[in-house]
Amino acid sequence: MRLLAAGKVREMYELGNRLLMVASDRISAYDVVLPTPIPDKGAVLTALSAWWFGTLEAA
Repeated sequence: MRLLAAGKVREMYELGNRLLMVASDRISAYDVVLPTPIPDKGAVLTALSAWWFGTLEAA
């Protein structure tokens, strides 16, 4: 697994011919990462993305 890009709240990794996007619990506002993470933010964003990918694939 190779790190391709890292931002303030997400990382992107190469997994062969696939990409893995990791959403963290960190939050940023006005280009500043705030000191207190939001619990389960990454899990919620991942679940929301998975739902949309499934919905769009079925359309």
